Amino acid sequence: MRQTARVVTPVEPPPSRWSFPTTVSEIAAAAGDGEVIGVGADLEPGTLLAAYRHGLFPMPARRGVVAWWSPDPRGIVPLSGLRVSRSPRKSCDRFEIRVDHDFDQVIEACADRRRQGAWINRDIKKGYRRLHQLGWVHTVEAWSPDGKLAGGLYGVAIGGLFAGESMFHWQTDASKVALVALVSLLREGGASLLDVQWLTPHLESLGAVAVPRSSYHELLAGALAGPLPAAFSG
Repeated sequence: MRQTARVVTPVEPPPSRWSFPTTVSEIAAAAGDGEVIGVGADLEPGTLLAAYRHGLFPMPARRGVVAWWSPDPRGIVPLSGLRVSRSPRKSCDRFEIRVDHDFDQVIEACADRRRQGAWINRDIKKGYRRLHQLGWVHTVEAWSPDGKLAGGLYGVAIGGLFAGESMFHWQTDASKVALVALVSLLREGGASLLDVQWLTPHLESLGAVAVPRSSYHELLAGALAGPLPAAFSG
């Protein structure tokens, strides 16, 4: 069962006062042998959207300072290649899927400082909350039969790109069920690219693959020109 809250049609914010490298060669030169192309700037909506449109994303470098990342290789989930074991597939019938029903609860759960590798700070939450209000950031949530949020994820949707940022679960398989639902929504809506940033063992077990930076940017260009899935388009 799927339920969608009121989804705001994306509103283009004022452009960023910052500029990013615009080509793969410029990004590679800025990153050198690493994955960070720069440090600083801000988390204004226009800055965040410009970054994603150029294949970049932010993570804190230190308190009050943001770094802009371009991994090489890049982790993606092919929309035809998601692998989910029997247990999560059986769990799909147990949870109700909701889209954009409770953004604040999802991002707070993803930001829980007790989680290993927690990185989502107050500035990140503020920046993505503003993008959500403008219709660019969305949640896919798994709710239990007793009406409680069990798990979910959030990410940035631009055209046929969904850039996954973080996911969490409070009940077994709930985050995997949300991922299955996300892939279904993207496929149904004509999207073409699910970006997961890095290929972790967990994501690899679900079918994620690593592609070179140059290949990612080719996929990104096609995705940005594609349709925004109806579930996220208001």
